[in-house]
Amino acid sequence: MFRYVLLCASLAAGCILAGKTLFHYFQLESYQFPGYFRTLRRNLPKSFLPGLLTAVVTSAVMFIALIFIPGKKSILVYIIPSVLIIAGGYGIGRFFYEKKAKKALVYTPRMKRLYVVAAIVFTVIPLLAVISLGSGTDGNIFEHSVYFILIIFPLLLPVWTACAGLLAWPVEKLISELYFRDAQKILKSRSDLIRIGITGSWGKTSVKFILGTMLEEKYHTLVTPASFNTPMGVTKVIRTRLEPGHRVFVAEMGARHVGDIKEMCRLVHPQIGLITSVGPQHLDTFKTVERVARTKYELIDALPEDGHAFFSDDNGICRNLYKKTMIHKSITGLQADSDDVWAEDIVFSENGSSFCLCTKEIRLPCITSLLGELNIRNILLCAAVCLELGMTGEQIARGIEKIRPVEHRLQLIPSPGGITVIDDAFNSNILGAQQAFKVLKEMPGRRILVTPGMVELGAVEEEMNREFGKSASGCCDTAILVGRKRSVSISDGLIDSGFSKENIIVVSSLAEAEELLKTLARSGDTVLFENDLPDNYSE
Repeated sequence: MFRYVLLCASLAAGCILAGKTLFHYFQLESYQFPGYFRTLRRNLPKSFLPGLLTAVVTSAVMFIALIFIPGKKSILVYIIPSVLIIAGGYGIGRFFYEKKAKKALVYTPRMKRLYVVAAIVFTVIPLLAVISLGSGTDGNIFEHSVYFILIIFPLLLPVWTACAGLLAWPVEKLISELYFRDAQKILKSRSDLIRIGITGSWGKTSVKFILGTMLEEKYHTLVTPASFNTPMGVTKVIRTRLEPGHRVFVAEMGARHVGDIKEMCRLVHPQIGLITSVGPQHLDTFKTVERVARTKYELIDALPEDGHAFFSDDNGICRNLYKKTMIHKSITGLQADSDDVWAEDIVFSENGSSFCLCTKEIRLPCITSLLGELNIRNILLCAAVCLELGMTGEQIARGIEKIRPVEHRLQLIPSPGGITVIDDAFNSNILGAQQAFKVLKEMPGRRILVTPGMVELGAVEEEMNREFGKSASGCCDTAILVGRKRSVSISDGLIDSGFSKENIIVVSSLAEAEELLKTLARSGDTVLFENDLPDNYSE
């Protein structure tokens, strides 16, 4: 039996190595099974070819071992195939894994635990199948049946990966809850700490960093880093970064499912809540904008009676949410007659923006290096919070001047050869894209758009990308569309709006687009990178 255990264990190791991309998909989808299976469907070749090739390698090495290694009972018949299967799995995994992954596989403690569970599952399942054959089976038939089981097993590698995730889930849930409660206890002990929650369909990361920069003019502030916006991400920040000297804690709250914000509020218990926007984002999980709005409003529902809700005025869903809110509330925007904090005398340039921040009591001249109207709206939302927390006009203006562009969000990047590059590649939505297109339109010289369009919009994705193309048509001279299949609806929108088909270039990848720009772009041109797809959306 030892030799069969050896073969099953080596096959498990080979499958784990070959399935590196599958584990990466699972991590990119936050270990959520619906998202994992959607990613498999979007990337069928990368999902099933590793398992198929592992089965082919297993079949080949077994055959070679039986033919060329003398003495059927020799331990070499099992050791050599074991080594070759593991080596083959390693090679297959390296071949299919994206070498320049935008968000690489990270070997977190959770991923390491998943690998351990996978090693057990991938060993035990074929071994149980071998044992179930029974000792009474004819020797040759038994031997060949074992080989058949080992060859067939890798074909369902995506399913076995999901099984490992399912078996690991109870342990992960227990560990998460222990860390979660520890973070709750830490926050509960800090009665002096002002807790702020930020959510929205888009803009929340930008608002988080803008607010953190402004608040630092008066308060020692902890802001959740990067896109840490899940319960476990925020839990880690509280447990490892919150210091006694911090006076304000700002938590970004992301959501892909109804109830996600409520869970975040169970951890943070915010006293102040900001909703930056509500719109068609993550519709592959939410299905409708109405469910998006209900989920975002979970933040306001969680505020105490003496809490304060802040809304960015979109003259639509956010304003309606503002109207129905019964606790202390503020709304900010560009309308002097209906907003509590608004902007006047806005001037944009390639170096940033200037404007006058207004309330019924003050008029405050401000300058910022940020581009676009959307960023002005974000600053106004943060300014309203700062005013509520007792900051002076001088502190607010100084904080606004210190704000720097968030990476990949309308970020001006120095480029050789006199080419202006605007990086808005983090995540695209129709409103943010329209704002980026307006910024591009104001730029001098020839304007080049590089984009794969928008994702995670469910059934309306094609329609929204056509609208995306229409919005871009009057703002660029050349459009480089990334993705042969995905670009069709964008191209249709461009052409429907009168954009010349000759000025549309379709490429297969961002790397191909960047190579093209080396010969296409020249001094005086402006290049806008609008959105960049994660690895689980590559064609």
